[in-house]
Amino acid sequence: MNSLQGDPTLQAYLPVRQVGQRSGAFVVRGSTDAAALGRSVEAAVQEVDSNLPVFNIQTMDQIIEAAIGNERLTMVLLMGFAVLALLMAAIGVFGVTAYSVSQRTHEVGIRMALGAKPASVLGMILRQEMSACLIGIAVGIGGALFLASLLESLLFGVTARDSVTLTVAAVTLLFVTMIACLIPAQRATRVEPVTALRLE
Repeated sequence: MNSLQGDPTLQAYLPVRQVGQRSGAFVVRGSTDAAALGRSVEAAVQEVDSNLPVFNIQTMDQIIEAAIGNERLTMVLLMGFAVLALLMAAIGVFGVTAYSVSQRTHEVGIRMALGAKPASVLGMILRQEMSACLIGIAVGIGGALFLASLLESLLFGVTARDSVTLTVAAVTLLFVTMIACLIPAQRATRVEPVTALRLE
């Protein structure tokens, strides 16, 4: 097996003279660092036969790194796109919320003129925007679960339907949405009722 994907293939032990291989490989486990262990192995081989070349000494970490290099690059690119998408979503939510609040300036002014507290206005705006965010998160998680099979081959040690990962993503998006909504919502609470009523 040359990759970490798929099941291990069947193996058979055959005498070297029967196979006729001109090179071989073996695995050594030790308690010293990789460089010192490699020198020790090379010295041991040279003691047996000084004409035997020893080459391509690698640690198990290096072999695993080479095996998953392409997948890791793909995941780094996907992570970069995810961060960019999250940033764009935050900017979009901020813009939509700011526009929505500006269109409701008259309504907010009336509410505050009738005795509404700034905290209640802030809570009203946040509740409305966060409810839309929750609907979007529900749709997004549904889509992620539906398309999870496309990502299975790129993941190691975690499934595409991992509940912890989905929960962290949802909480992160909620947090970003709340921050993006908070600034326009706070601006709404600073609206002077008289000024807001004159804007109509």
